[in-house]
Formats: sequence, structure tokens, C-alpha cells
Amino acid sequence: MEHRPHTTVVLAMSADGKIADFRRSPARFGSKADKAHLEKQIAASDAVLFGAGTLRAYGTTIIISETILLQQRINAKKHPQPVHIVISPSGNLNPDIKFFQQPVRRCLLTTSLGANVWQENPRFEQVLVFETPTGEIDILAALKYLTGLKIHRLAILGGGQLVASFFASNLIDEIWLTICPLILGGSIAPSPVGGIGFLADLAPKLELLEVSRIDQEVFLHYRKIEN
Repeated sequence: MEHRPHTTVVLAMSADGKIADFRRSPARFGSKADKAHLEKQIAASDAVLFGAGTLRAYGTTIIISETILLQQRINAKKHPQPVHIVISPSGNLNPDIKFFQQPVRRCLLTTSLGANVWQENPRFEQVLVFETPTGEIDILAALKYLTGLKIHRLAILGGGQLVASFFASNLIDEIWLTICPLILGGSIAPSPVGGIGFLADLAPKLELLEVSRIDQEVFLHYRKIEN
């Protein structure tokens, strides 16, 4: 769609559909193959977007390290790393985490309240304020602006609340899910799509495009279809 970037959700989950344990610990259960898959999806994107909760859990973002992927981006006259966009209405982020030392271009998508927190701090290359009359982040307006910056492909890396808000606004085009061979359980452990959920007859519908297996992991590729 021309008015916004093409959006792809990329997540790994346990066999019972959890993206983290009940303590919301950093999810490091994916294999080397899953990390390589994630890097490939990031390398195909102009920007990646993730929530403040995801950043707080890890303290870092995923950067492209595979030489071939880096060279492909350079050959295409792209920056070695896509833009990394953190979405946080409050702007409440620790300026001392390792994320701010990583070799990426950083943007903060926030409200006027969150922007005030970073007014005197140069750690973000850009602080983008797109606000609804009710004081929430205006996602659609932000996506239109990103398109103007030649961000045509956007990878969404979590968490579940962010993915839910994009699905609720019909702003997801594709989703990649890696199913990892473990059971996390827990009624409060987060899933790929958080929020209040969808009624069955109104739930977003998907078309399965691709299935592959590497060792004990299964990689699923879906396209969002119109209901």
C-alpha cells in the first residue's frame, strides 16, 4: 500500500505460543538458524519497529552481522543497518542501556509527553511525535511519514501489544513465526498478539505462504488477507 510501508511481523515463539516466559524474561530460546532468519528479514527491511517493553527486556536491538547480508545492502546503496525505531508513548527509556552504543540509526516514535523526556538528549537521531486528540500515538500518521522518508518495508519485532495494535488497525501485511521446541506455559506469559483479543468471526485471517523446517524448528510465513 502506497500510503504506508509494507509491514512484516517477525517473531519466535514456544510450541505453545509464548514469546517469553511468565516473568517476561528476554526470549533467547531461538537457535542459530532462527537468528540467521531474523537477520535476513531485518536486512530486507528499511526500518525495524519494536516496543519499549521489548527494548527494556533485552537492552539491545538485533543488528545485521552476516557479511553477505551487509554486502547486499551496500550493493543496493543502502545503509548497512536499517533504521531502528522504538515506540513509547511515555518515552521512559534508560539512556544508559547498550542499545544507545550500537551502530544503528535510532528513532523514537512517541507523544509530546515522551518527546519532552528526550528534548535535551541527542541519543535518538529523530524524535517523531504523532499524536491523536486523546494523547495516544497516531500510528497511521506515523507510517505515512515514514513512507515519505523512503521507508517502504518495515519489520515489526514485538512485543505482543504492539503487534495487536497493528492488527486491530489492519496495518499488518505479512507475519513470520518460528516455532521453537519448548513449552513455556503460564496464563500471564505473553503471546505474539496481546491486547484484549479478537472475536472469532472478526479475527484477522491469514494465508499460509511457506513452511520450512530446520532441525527442530518450524518456520511459518503467512500473508494477511482481507476478512
